[in-house]
Amino acid sequence: MDTTPDISAAVRRLYDTFPFPPDPLSDEPPPGYNWRWSWPDAYNFCTGQKPPKLDVRILDAGCGTGSSTDYLIHLNPEASVTAIDLSEGALKVAQERCRRSGAREADFRHLSLYDAAELEGEFDLINCVGVLHHLPDPIRGIQSLAAKLAAGGLMHIFVYAELGRWEIQLMQRAIALLQGPKKGDYPDGVKVGRQIFASLPENNRLVKYEKQRWAGENQRDECFADMYVHPQEIDYNIETLFELIDASGLEFIGFSNPGYWQLERLLGKAPELIERAQGLTERELYRLIELLDTEITHYEFFLGKKPVNKIDWSDDQALLAAIPELSGCMHGWPSQQVFDCNYQLVNLSSAEFEFLQGCNTRTVGDILADVEMGLDEVRSILSKQLILLTPGKI
Repeated sequence: MDTTPDISAAVRRLYDTFPFPPDPLSDEPPPGYNWRWSWPDAYNFCTGQKPPKLDVRILDAGCGTGSSTDYLIHLNPEASVTAIDLSEGALKVAQERCRRSGAREADFRHLSLYDAAELEGEFDLINCVGVLHHLPDPIRGIQSLAAKLAAGGLMHIFVYAELGRWEIQLMQRAIALLQGPKKGDYPDGVKVGRQIFASLPENNRLVKYEKQRWAGENQRDECFADMYVHPQEIDYNIETLFELIDASGLEFIGFSNPGYWQLERLLGKAPELIERAQGLTERELYRLIELLDTEITHYEFFLGKKPVNKIDWSDDQALLAAIPELSGCMHGWPSQQVFDCNYQLVNLSSAEFEFLQGCNTRTVGDILADVEMGLDEVRSILSKQLILLTPGKI
């Protein structure tokens, strides 16, 4: 831990030099809809139901230039939002971004994740995207945040995965070698990295990977610097990821991109292998999936502080008594062709469309009395995150 101040200072200098992310400022609210930053949709994903309150406290831990903060404010109009970051330069951009977009005032603090204890009270939702892997001591960071999470609260985390970033790691090391004593001069690092890519043969693996995955965003020096000349990065695999999660003392609720973690996606043509995998633990299954698909570059997941009350809606009577309402992450409504929370096209049947039209005040049972569809179809709509359910009286 003796090197922590030096490393933290180096990280702060990087983001003061190249504020990240370099999303353009706008006089309009942020585009699109990231459901992971919407308290009702995130709570619904984690627990199966609409949250009991909307006037919650949200912490954006490591907000950078405020792109995530801007969404958190606009998507949660009844919540109070606090945003912290190590870089004063990035915080200034974040404040200007939110002012320009018309977001209501947030509480911006120049603060390290390690010092989250200095914040007043606890938070119902903590967003920590792209931050922990840049800390010298991620375990200390996640424990600091976990201590500020309210009982029943949720934390959304995004950290790097090592298998899909192998080529990035090689380029990082190559740039560092060529910089020599100039390592830590971030504009020079960007210059060296761009010269390397321009000089390597077109069929070089590093060049091909950069063009296939990152070239578009890396036209911006801020993105190139964040990827290739960052002074501190820890990449995870499933085994080390769960060491981090276990150290937090929080409950692992699930990955927020669950479709990726379905073994059938990879071995669906070999049912005998699917059957063999049934004997694996959940973590072993995740490890198998990442070993078979080495393109994964990050993990995104939710943690919760007990008690996190979950409903799976397997009880028919409980589902019939529930009150459904339309999710804010459904795009294109009203139409029989809508986009779900992941912007995937969903073709609704006439009955499903009619069911959704009846949502927001009536119970599931009342709506089904007028619509020819069954509870399994209601559960299917729920699984696509098109509705939120509030438990009713049985």
